Amino acid sequence: MPLIPEEPQIHESAQGPRATPAAGRPAPTPRPVPGPRTAASPRPGRPGPAPARPTPPAPRPHSGAGPTPSPAASPSSPPRPENRSASPARPQIQLIPAPPAGALDAAEEAVDLLLETGRAPGDILVLTTGEQHPWATHELSFGDAAYWAQHDARDDVFFADASAVERAAQRPVVVVAVNGGDAEVAARALPAAMARAGALLIVCGDPERINSVLGAGV
Repeated sequence: MPLIPEEPQIHESAQGPRATPAAGRPAPTPRPVPGPRTAASPRPGRPGPAPARPTPPAPRPHSGAGPTPSPAASPSSPPRPENRSASPARPQIQLIPAPPAGALDAAEEAVDLLLETGRAPGDILVLTTGEQHPWATHELSFGDAAYWAQHDARDDVFFADASAVERAAQRPVVVVAVNGGDAEVAARALPAAMARAGALLIVCGDPERINSVLGAGV
């Protein structure tokens, strides 16, 4: 009885193109390989268009003999008066311990986590008390007006020096990297960053130094 030779096995490389499959077998779909991201490249996580809402079903005709009662005829509780005197809620404060040399890396990791959990890029403002983020340095090379135009567009994460916090507008999330600078810069930047954080303030740096500015409640 003749022996049937075994079909050769096809090994796939880790990230390169897949080998040609044997005849009669469907080719596996290749998975995309993420490329490197430069400092000036936009961050991922931009939300796509919201799905269209389903059209509500048409109301069924009333089958009874009498007319259909109007919703306004049913009794309802009187509306509650709006409390306009309530003060705005204080943002939640999160402290990430890090040395000055690692505060910027910790801030970037916090931003990546926010984007992965669904936060829109335009919701995030990042401030640095020491050396500026490479993205800010790159964009400022095209001029101050073009740089701040991206801030006003509010369509991506914006990185700025803490000394310019007074020029920055409020965003839901503000991340501060205490990555250097003198004590006066942090003393001015942290309270201003808290005033511009609508929901969450994340501070990356030395906890003792940060608590001395924001207080023991951080």
